[in-house]
Amino acid sequence: MSAFPEVHFAGTDATKRPLVLLHGGNAANWMWEPQLSAFGDRTVLTPDLPGFGERVGEDWPGLDAVADDVVARVSGHGVAGPFDLVGLSLGALTALRVLARHPDRVGSAFLTSAPLVPAGVGLRLYCKMQLALLRTRWFWRAQASVFGLPEDSRARYVEHGLSVRRETESAMVAEVCAGGVPAEARRYRGPLLAIAGEKDSAAVRRSLSDIARVAPQTCSRVAPGMHHIWNVEDAELFNGVLRTWLEGAVDPRLVG
Repeated sequence: MSAFPEVHFAGTDATKRPLVLLHGGNAANWMWEPQLSAFGDRTVLTPDLPGFGERVGEDWPGLDAVADDVVARVSGHGVAGPFDLVGLSLGALTALRVLARHPDRVGSAFLTSAPLVPAGVGLRLYCKMQLALLRTRWFWRAQASVFGLPEDSRARYVEHGLSVRRETESAMVAEVCAGGVPAEARRYRGPLLAIAGEKDSAAVRRSLSDIARVAPQTCSRVAPGMHHIWNVEDAELFNGVLRTWLEGAVDPRLVG
């Protein structure tokens, strides 16, 4: 797989806040490719998280350290002030830690597909199976199908899933299974939109209320017909919803 750029500079209007997109687990920053053409009026930053993408050889240092790493990388690219933050799945969990640890750096937050409910027996068994099948191509193909990924995105997802180190997967999964919203996220008082796909897991849908309990300003919504990685599944819908949010409103296509 070829490297995917981490910084995409605004082509027209550099006065808008930079947009930072945090990818999901077992993926990397290339998952945001369907968003780039829709947000060419902003500088967009798509950092790889430790242990994924171009950083696949690095250890997973824990969500708090990953949040600090995100802010450091964004700052290293010349962004000194607030940015608009988007996180999907593992990226949403990371984004919550950014809100908790660096609330002054975030102008608005868009969190989707966040698994925050502590894992039950069924999910823990599934995670053990995932570790056992980490090097099995058919497993990642099945995952791509369950997530509703279009055919032209599946090969990349499969190849990246096969590249993730067992140590990274084990450490990351342990934190995801622990669940919970960091209490310090209440330090963030800015706009926050939390979304779950209608066809995502019940645990992800239940997680919307967990976010709202810590951050009462949260607007909680459901994306009709969508699975987990819906920025790829329906890029037009995702881009429209995100654009509307960045302009200060909630897209009426979302269900309250």
